Amino acid sequence: VQLQASGGGLVQAGGSLRLSCAASGSRFSINAMGWYRQAPRKERGLVADITSGGTTNYADSVKGRFTISRDNAKNTVYLQMNSLKPEDTAVYYCNADWTHLGVYDDPIVGRSWGQGTLVTVSS
Repeated sequence: VQLQASGGGLVQAGGSLRLSCAASGSRFSINAMGWYRQAPRKERGLVADITSGGTTNYADSVKGRFTISRDNAKNTVYLQMNSLKPEDTAVYYCNADWTHLGVYDDPIVGRSWGQGTLVTVSS
């Protein structure tokens, strides 16, 4: 399963951006999906995730400003980012936990990561 992220860019503090991440492949279903970010000289950390049933979880630093959603028909996850702050500047990565049916219809589970998209928030 491959993930393709898009939507990053440069925005002023207080502005908004929307990230998208689409999954593609064959004979698969997506379970949980999420967004992580990594700022310079920092470790990658969770921003938000969402289960297949729509249950969401957010990092404290983004609660009330970011909204994660998904379109199961399109195998796509979104991250709406509002009231952006300079400290939100980072490379954002999407991920997805998936189940793939093997040659004998045996379920194979795994996790994929998108390529990362840069979000820069200027002060």
